[in-house]
Amino acid sequence: MLTENNPKQKSFIADLTYRPRRNRKSESIRQLVQEHRLHPSDFVVPLFVIEGSDCTQEISSMPGVYRYTIDCLTKQIDHLMELGIRAVDLFTVVPSERKTADGAEALRRNNLLHQSLQTIKKAFPELCVMVDVALDPYTNHGHDGIVDQNGNILNDETLVILMTMSLLASEYGADVIAPSDMMDGRVAYIRQALDQNGFTDVSICSYAAKYASAFYGPFRDALESAPKFGDKKTYQMNPGNILEALRESSLDEAEGADMLLIKPGLSYLDVLTKVKEQTELPVGIYHVSGEYSMVMAAAEKGWIDADKVFEETLLSMKRAGADFIFTYAAERIAQTLCTLLPKSRY
Repeated sequence: MLTENNPKQKSFIADLTYRPRRNRKSESIRQLVQEHRLHPSDFVVPLFVIEGSDCTQEISSMPGVYRYTIDCLTKQIDHLMELGIRAVDLFTVVPSERKTADGAEALRRNNLLHQSLQTIKKAFPELCVMVDVALDPYTNHGHDGIVDQNGNILNDETLVILMTMSLLASEYGADVIAPSDMMDGRVAYIRQALDQNGFTDVSICSYAAKYASAFYGPFRDALESAPKFGDKKTYQMNPGNILEALRESSLDEAEGADMLLIKPGLSYLDVLTKVKEQTELPVGIYHVSGEYSMVMAAAEKGWIDADKVFEETLLSMKRAGADFIFTYAAERIAQTLCTLLPKSRY
């Protein structure tokens, strides 16, 4: 047994040649050997758009996150661009009086989404603008698809609407279509429609593995899109399954997806890693509203440092294999990174 005064132990310590702490002894060395890094260009910023002008509304359940009218949205995007962020994902807040069972507002030309796309792409042609494609913001029942009289979500009938939504968004300037609905076959359906209508350069970022998670609550507050009956378990995935996620990802890749997305984030890093191992496509992860709001709530109590926790969280996603990250913390982390990265690198 080795003890403090044991000569064998002293000899072992004297002969120890590898000391991992040597690579941690200064900030410059720690940065030199760091394996994974965050950069503002890793982030996709979810943005919420409302009707009107000269208005921003803080989302009560997501401190520091806002809904913007289009004129204010362009100012926010200009700020994000200055921070080195190059991608956003648009979500529109639809007034309740225009929500219907069939989500008809989603197909109305020049709706709020289309106006936002035109304005943003004109002002920031170099920005990557993604568009979330799903029916839940537009329906009065809050589900991602057409519902029959028995409360069943109709897969194939919904595909036709998702296809038209994608075509319209592409016409108004979307760079990337991001279907989040989890209907079977939607990637193939959308890809074929885009190609046949001259939008071969429009990408598809598929929510390949979107789980029926309890972490989405604040997001649904932001869009006022919580389901009015039942849940989304017949189309979003069972949190207990990983082989299903691999199968879903393979199907979406075969159907023509250009990127794959895993949602939520921290609770599904194992899924991210497994999907990354089986595909050559870029794979992202969505650091969702509940994950963001939990950190902000604890920070408001003084229990944690929000910026440090966000940085550690997002690094874990990079370490697990994420090529890009959807996150509501993008702006605050990019501001931190601005102090570390020379502007020429953006």
